[in-house]
Amino acid sequence: MFKVLIVEDTPAEAQVLQDFLGRYAAEKGLELNVEVLGSALEFIDTRRAADLVLMDIDMPGINGMEAAQVMRGYDEQTPLIFVTNLAQYAVRGYSVDALDFVVKPVEYHDFAMRLDRAVRIMTRNVRSTMALPTEDGIAVVSHSDLLFVDMLKHDVCYHLADGRVLRERGTMRATAEKLGKDEFVRVSSGCLVNMGRVTRIGAESVTVADGTELFFSRSQKRPGLEKLANFIGRSI
Repeated sequence: MFKVLIVEDTPAEAQVLQDFLGRYAAEKGLELNVEVLGSALEFIDTRRAADLVLMDIDMPGINGMEAAQVMRGYDEQTPLIFVTNLAQYAVRGYSVDALDFVVKPVEYHDFAMRLDRAVRIMTRNVRSTMALPTEDGIAVVSHSDLLFVDMLKHDVCYHLADGRVLRERGTMRATAEKLGKDEFVRVSSGCLVNMGRVTRIGAESVTVADGTELFFSRSQKRPGLEKLANFIGRSI
């Protein structure tokens, strides 16, 4: 299931988009969870996690372009489509990495073609990103930005390349399933390491990009070293 946010201050126009999304989902066999926010201010205040954002530009107070600039400060991954009658903003859309523009009044077939492209990106992103809680709301984090993941009591701790440590309640088993088997190696029952971020492999441990040394448990040492060897061989 994909989460889609519509940021639109005119209820009738938000309803058109909801209807089109429902039609598209039925035609493509998709599950879409659609939520409508009535202002750009609500959007940036709540920082809702989503797989796709459809945003009007011409809104009172903070407009859609300004909201998109704020969004890109904490989320560089989520595709954004502007749905607007202000076609002159198209060039500025590149500054916030907008995926596309749909000009009002929205026609379904034009809208559906743009959604085809968005769905391809959403599918790819679901495999390579995750939404994690922060003090300010939600951060969309790329798997490649993770150094390692470990447990602190009942919390999963995500250690990022930029120095942040984000935490959420969970289990290591569920986290391993989300991250997948191709990028991460288990060094102990409570620690997963991003193989692409390993800078040194020792006899008993691995070191990641920030200098943290992580030690293998007895049971994980042999399979972990074999998996790292295979990964390095594929990467060369």
